[in-house]
Amino acid sequence: MPDPRSGDDLRAFLDAAPTPFHVVAELVRRLTAAGFTELAEADAWTVPPGARHFVVRHGSLIAFRVGSEPPAEVGLRLVGAHTDSPTFRVRPRPDVRQAGYRLVGVEPYGGGLWHTWLDRELTVAGRVVLRGGGTALVRLPGAPVRLPSLAIHLDRSVRDGLTLDPQRELVPVWSRDLAEVHGLATAVAEAAGVPAEEVLGADLVLADTQPAGTAGADGTWVASPRLDNVASCHAGVTALITAPAGARTQLLVANDHEEVGSGSMSGARGSFLEDVVARLVAVADPGDPQALPRALARSRLVSADMAHAVHPTRSDRHEPSHQPQLGGGPVVKVNANQAYATDAAGAAWFAERCAEASVPSQYFVSRADLPCGSTIGPLTATRLGLPTVDVGAPMLAMHSCRELASALDVPLMVDALTSCFAD
Repeated sequence: MPDPRSGDDLRAFLDAAPTPFHVVAELVRRLTAAGFTELAEADAWTVPPGARHFVVRHGSLIAFRVGSEPPAEVGLRLVGAHTDSPTFRVRPRPDVRQAGYRLVGVEPYGGGLWHTWLDRELTVAGRVVLRGGGTALVRLPGAPVRLPSLAIHLDRSVRDGLTLDPQRELVPVWSRDLAEVHGLATAVAEAAGVPAEEVLGADLVLADTQPAGTAGADGTWVASPRLDNVASCHAGVTALITAPAGARTQLLVANDHEEVGSGSMSGARGSFLEDVVARLVAVADPGDPQALPRALARSRLVSADMAHAVHPTRSDRHEPSHQPQLGGGPVVKVNANQAYATDAAGAAWFAERCAEASVPSQYFVSRADLPCGSTIGPLTATRLGLPTVDVGAPMLAMHSCRELASALDVPLMVDALTSCFAD
């Protein structure tokens, strides 16, 4: 098995996780191997000091190790990430026939660089819901779908810039329209190991089939789909498993739906994290109505989401004094308009944790004349009133079908988050 702090282990995690549901399954596998056990939200919880558990809500997961002291007295240490990435979501009625082909009806999910999905070997993966309420994870074998480019001979205007109509042009081809070729529904049922009539619902997306690879002249780069933000889930769970138990409860939250605004029951705008934290506090201080706000006031959240490394040929799109480098360590993300939740106190606290772990850190701010992306950080800070700092490992080609990061940042990010849990 590869070192969990290595680029090889990150690549293995990425290969196992084509969808948020697969990300959660891989988190569950690693947590279970480390002695964490599952709790159901519908059950009453008994969580004494030292207990290690995880809770799953659809494509989201929360894992925690209960500290030796009540959260109201010492607070919690939390790391947050998200499980989803830009992709194409399969429509409920996906069978499209035109021009002698069978295609798969999809719609864009999130803000992807959609041209990077053209001419790649793609598959369909996700979760199916079975008759009776059971579920199964699926990933179709091989590369059954593709988004072919239009030949330049048929549209030479592409030399002046490529504009893609998602309804008309971003529709993946499945096969020729032949009677003997099964459609997507049959293939998905076969992958789930059940008759087609047993599949009553599905949350399916497109996924690149090329495995995560080693790149760069010195072999230290990681080229892969979904680095944003599966890499932060990998760092967060590795840090939680690695961190020594202490007085404070340590918690990892991995939310779904960040790429589309987090507005769901499993997203950061939902109640999942608040519900779990409230239950942990209530078990520790059952008679104190002020225990939850007291615990939150003593807590800190590190929102871990990938950050922009300076681009090698477009450094003009970066703020001149804030240009993070691949392999340079975690990036503290700051925005004056609160697109990131970092303030001076949070940045200073994170810098101290990095120094304790002998980890270098960097800063990112957007140019004043360019808009800024966001994370689960401001949403979680707003909902829970929780001191929060936004950080992330640097990367290139964010939201491309295939992104680029540095394996050198993997142990640095893990060590930094481990230090945050151990504080």
